[in-house]
Amino acid sequence: MTHKLTLIAAAILLTLSHAIHAGAQTIPIEPGLNPAADAVAIPQGSRERAVRALPRLIESIMQRSHVPGMAVAVVIDGKTVFAQGYGKRQVDKEGAVDAQTVFQIASISKSISATVAGIEVTQGVISWDDPVSRYLPDFKLSNGYVTAHGTIGDFFAHRSGLPGTAGDDLEDLGFKRKTIIDRLRLLPLDAFRASYHYANFSTTIAAEAVAAAAKQPWETLAEAQLFKPLGMTATSYRFRDDAARDNRAILHAYQNGKFLPLGERNADQQAPAGGVSSNVIDLAEWLKLLLANGQSHGKQLIAPDALLLALSPKSFSVRPHAMTDRPGSYGYGFNVGIEPDGRTSMGHSGAFLLGAGTAFKIVPSAGMGIVVLTNGAPVGAAESVVADFVDTALYGKPGRDWFAAYNGAMLGFFAPQADLSGQPRPDKPTSARSLHQYTGTFDNAYYGPAAIQETNGALTLVLGPDGMKFPLEHWDGDTFAFAPAGEAELVDSLASIAFQPGSEQANGFVISFYDDNGLGRWARR
Repeated sequence: MTHKLTLIAAAILLTLSHAIHAGAQTIPIEPGLNPAADAVAIPQGSRERAVRALPRLIESIMQRSHVPGMAVAVVIDGKTVFAQGYGKRQVDKEGAVDAQTVFQIASISKSISATVAGIEVTQGVISWDDPVSRYLPDFKLSNGYVTAHGTIGDFFAHRSGLPGTAGDDLEDLGFKRKTIIDRLRLLPLDAFRASYHYANFSTTIAAEAVAAAAKQPWETLAEAQLFKPLGMTATSYRFRDDAARDNRAILHAYQNGKFLPLGERNADQQAPAGGVSSNVIDLAEWLKLLLANGQSHGKQLIAPDALLLALSPKSFSVRPHAMTDRPGSYGYGFNVGIEPDGRTSMGHSGAFLLGAGTAFKIVPSAGMGIVVLTNGAPVGAAESVVADFVDTALYGKPGRDWFAAYNGAMLGFFAPQADLSGQPRPDKPTSARSLHQYTGTFDNAYYGPAAIQETNGALTLVLGPDGMKFPLEHWDGDTFAFAPAGEAELVDSLASIAFQPGSEQANGFVISFYDDNGLGRWARR
């Protein structure tokens, strides 16, 4: 999921071949017997009943969530047994969603990117354990050891130590992929391989290394190695391809209890992490590849050992806080876990606050997978359809009201961000200085130069490579307020810019919203 949004499934993955230790004796377990032999048996016919129940489930979730459109596909035993569209591509226009409708799938892109990387591992172009610096010689992070030893797998698993959402703020301001990756060297790092911080540009770094090794742009590589072999003709990492399609779902943000088409989300700069557009027909073919252990149409596209590494736990995405808690794990671009019946599962969610909510899950030992795409901001609709279906297929009925659970958890995504959001304005604010004392050009190594301009008695902050303009409103003394760019703007966020006064002109300013890592400070040029 992109831009501070991710839903991590609780996860523990048992290996297919391991040993039980009994005292000093090691008892080998035959590969393939665990977890299959230990899993609770699937009730006879429950998978088929779950498929028959899907239309009623989808109708219920759409009524409760009010998402404009949804498409769902199910794969069982190597066949697409369900592929349907529901609702509208755009709320205020004609055009129904069908199985061919293309959606932006947000962070499910990470799992697809890991699949492409797995193909390159199979072909011997790369190894999961190759350092990214081998293929990106100019790549640097703030720690020399991590720069030299951080592997493609480390970045796919979000365990390099980069902060969560690293680089998203630069993308919001209009910076390009190369510049964003280059400036990540200025960020402080957490513990290498002992921390987990979900970041779109972590996945993007890994993908760029794979592309450099293959000597092709990532978007071209994915098309040649995965989309064309699987016949995924409606799938692309390029926003322009999505924008050109007639049968295309329009994004809908969620504001004041309603879904509204407020704009487009071009995710090209983080495309490997969140830029794929596709439909459920194509994605069903991808699920078949995963469930067939990397085989498609009689050809071994991904070696089973390369795929297994991607689908195995590499990081704790959710650490338990009590002995009764189930931990969550992340592999190379996949959430990995164990269902209550003992069966391993893999999946991912995706979200844009501007208007996408998506999810998929596969249960290999049950031979099934499901993908759900919606054109509404993340309110739990996609995840609840996935969870209800999987429960019904594995146990005969859902274990809980999944929409209530997911919806309640996701409402927090719509809370305003930034330090002044929801704060009462000062009753008697201290006056600002003469506005010309604040104007000028200010430098920042991470965010780049900024200009403070005065026009018609008001200040404007100009920031980013394209000169994005943010009107400033006086708050108190030398502090002004503005609405930041990106998803924060969609949830009525209000950020402070606090000027540091000098003898005649401000020496600089601090934007708290951009200062989480100590980089939100500008100094007068």
